[in-house]
Amino acid sequence: MNLVVLLSIFNLFVGVFSKEAFRPSVVNVGAMFSFSTINGKVAKVAIKAAENDINSDPSILGGKKLSIVFHDSNFSSFLGIIGALHFMETDTVAIIGPQSSMMAHVLSHLANELHVPLLSFTALDPGLSPLQFPFFVQTAPNDEFQMLAIAEMISYFGWAEVIAVFSDDDQNRNGIITLDDLLAERRSRISYKAVLPPDPTSTSSDVRSELTKIQMMESRVIVLHTFSKTGLLVFEVAKSLGMMGKGYVWIASTWLSTVLDSTSPLKPETANSIRGALTLRPHTPESKRKRDFISHWNQLSNGSIGFNSYALYAYDTVWMIAHAVKLLLDQGGNISFSNDARITNAGGKDLNLSALSIFDGGRQLLKNIIDTNMTGLTGPVRFNQDRSLINPSYDVINVVKSGYRQIGFWSNHSGLSIVPPETFYGKRPNRSSSNQHLDSVVWPGGGTTRPRGWVFPNNGRQLRIGVPNRVSFRDFVSVVNGTDKVQGYCIDVFLAAIKLMPYAVPYRFIPFGDGHKNPNYYELVSKIESGVFDGAVGDIAIVTDRTRIVDFTQPYIESGLVVVAPVKKISSSPWSFARPFTPFMWAVTAAFFLIVGSVVWILEHRINDEFRGPPRQQIVTILTFSFSTMFFSHRENTVSTLGRLVLIIWLFVVLIINSSYTASLTSILTVQQLSSPIKGIDSLISSSERIGFQVGSFARNYLIQELNIPSSRLIPLGSPQEYAEALEKRTVAAIVDEQPYVDLFLSDHCEFSVRGQEFTKRSWGFAFPRDSPLAMDMSTAILALSENGELQKIRDRWLSRSACSFESEDESEEIDLKSFWGLFLICGIACILALLVYFLSMFRQFSRHYPEEPDSTSRDRSCSERLQTCLSFVDKKVEKSQSSSKGKGESMSPNGYHKENV
Repeated sequence: MNLVVLLSIFNLFVGVFSKEAFRPSVVNVGAMFSFSTINGKVAKVAIKAAENDINSDPSILGGKKLSIVFHDSNFSSFLGIIGALHFMETDTVAIIGPQSSMMAHVLSHLANELHVPLLSFTALDPGLSPLQFPFFVQTAPNDEFQMLAIAEMISYFGWAEVIAVFSDDDQNRNGIITLDDLLAERRSRISYKAVLPPDPTSTSSDVRSELTKIQMMESRVIVLHTFSKTGLLVFEVAKSLGMMGKGYVWIASTWLSTVLDSTSPLKPETANSIRGALTLRPHTPESKRKRDFISHWNQLSNGSIGFNSYALYAYDTVWMIAHAVKLLLDQGGNISFSNDARITNAGGKDLNLSALSIFDGGRQLLKNIIDTNMTGLTGPVRFNQDRSLINPSYDVINVVKSGYRQIGFWSNHSGLSIVPPETFYGKRPNRSSSNQHLDSVVWPGGGTTRPRGWVFPNNGRQLRIGVPNRVSFRDFVSVVNGTDKVQGYCIDVFLAAIKLMPYAVPYRFIPFGDGHKNPNYYELVSKIESGVFDGAVGDIAIVTDRTRIVDFTQPYIESGLVVVAPVKKISSSPWSFARPFTPFMWAVTAAFFLIVGSVVWILEHRINDEFRGPPRQQIVTILTFSFSTMFFSHRENTVSTLGRLVLIIWLFVVLIINSSYTASLTSILTVQQLSSPIKGIDSLISSSERIGFQVGSFARNYLIQELNIPSSRLIPLGSPQEYAEALEKRTVAAIVDEQPYVDLFLSDHCEFSVRGQEFTKRSWGFAFPRDSPLAMDMSTAILALSENGELQKIRDRWLSRSACSFESEDESEEIDLKSFWGLFLICGIACILALLVYFLSMFRQFSRHYPEEPDSTSRDRSCSERLQTCLSFVDKKVEKSQSSSKGKGESMSPNGYHKENV
């Protein structure tokens, strides 16, 4: 029994001892930076502070000591590799670093093989994919988010083109590639990429060479993505070249904010060279722990380096490793390493690769790091599914004379704002442009007005403006024969707009076309897209297919398509008086005259002597009364209430008809009338006649593609003379062309006329390359010309001609029933209601005075007699009562009359 107990105690002791053997008293972690850099110095201080805080609390690692060994790579990839191999030989569980993305790409392959996680808060290259490098973890916001913030700032200020200046290394190069893609999504672009040697090897001559090229370019918005040494050198050279003055925009990545925060005070020459620039700083929410840490920074660093945000990320990175190691041990994992035969055999006897061993708990430690859920100095620390930190955000900083000022924030959740991004995290994301805000900016040169962001390139090259070399309608644009001079309405509009531009615009006109026929305008516009021309000026219609390849200015003249056809003058005839109304209108009007006369006769016959008499006389009375109401000259008086009501309504209808007739007849007799079988585009489509169009115009494609007119029906015509000849000889039934051309053509050819209405809405404008800022400024100038009346004066000077006076449609004067059917309907309803009331009253009176016989046999016998009695009753004269009393056998009628006894 005692033996069994002793064996159990021995086994337990051996198990515990064996387990503790894999739990070393020291947890080794490596840290690899260039400690002469700002971020290297800051990281070293923060990492040591985190190490001390962790080791001061035995509960964190269960009494074990965290040992962080530092290695200075000193900007050398070779030294970085040597340092990493040294860490791998000394049973290191994780490495903080490297500082640069170039080394991260190399060392990540080593980390993948040996299962040692690399955690970096400075190597933030977007190209370091967790799929390719699973053991590399970025513990600060990836540069993709920084580039997204810069792209949204550029979009917010409305700049279409930027220039990128960057060091030629993995992190900066891939950051600019990402920025280019993000700008393209916002219809902006990087127009030029100035590549500098990797930091810190750039020299003043390297920088000056690139900046001198940039000075000659159009864009004035410059994004500087590099590191501090090269960045400050770029600003120094830019200052000497005058590129920190008015009109320039400089946006620097986060390197500049680290200089501002950690180097204080700046040298006067450095402060002057960066004044007006914008930069970003990683945003971390305020907390008591953060304030306490910052307050002790000078004590921690002994005043050797100023604090910046990356110190917080360095501190939190150490704590992430400590928590992950603690969780690994709590999960029963071991800190143990094993050799890999592949590595040993690969090194042979000369290379000491056998010292490299695989961290057995590396995969679990990596998983614990990725699953981190803690609150650090940088705020909540968690990773998304793509292994990027949650809620990436930045402070937007403007460098001013007194130092710098914060003008807003950017976050991946809410975009640009002037309130801290954490206030939006509980709300739905809203990235609409109306919700993007920043405070005012002091730009380079000291101004607060947003720079335009571009100028004309200072390289002596003039804008190449393509001008259509027309052979017809040369009032709009033409090349003076034998010279390079161009003139015309469109040219004068362009020259007037150029004078209103806020800057000088060097240009030269280049004719487009062979001079024998009008050029194809789509080909002219295509030359802009291909870079042959920098713009096009002329009678260029703004149509959909052209807007897909160029940008147009504000329209300076309306120009829709119309139909022109031959017309003939309608001479006066003895029957012109009948033309105001259509035949159907005449018939309906005449019918209502008779209907109203008959209704009034029925209502007045029993009580009005003027509507009584022999049948022949009563027919004449109906006719004369009916048609005399046309002139309000009827002499018969109406005495019944219903008769007067019907007559009042009818006289109102007659008044409207008379007025319309008079107006229409006056127009017919005083204005020249033209007639044509072509009434407009609809009648032209339905016919099989041939149609003319101007050579080079968009009208041909519109007729074929939009109106489905066969191309065989379309005849190209090149000049106004060909227009007139084709119409006179009936080669074409009509011509479809734009309104300004048609106006000029008709000013000399009154035998033709516009038929129907303008059936498309188009305008003319000047064309420039897509997203060209010149198009916007030119549009502003054209609007100013329109407002001050200069645009109309130019039009009058070139296009004002004496025009023919005629009506476009002979049928337009004929009045149809559709204009008056409402009046006739009201009158008809009044007549029906009046008759209905009248006959109901008669039926009631007849029934009271002549009741039916109770005997059915006598009732059948007297049916014909009763009908005769009814007709006699209806035709009986009713006398008006002369006294207020009723005689025997009398009764009062509904109209205030007494009926005679029968």
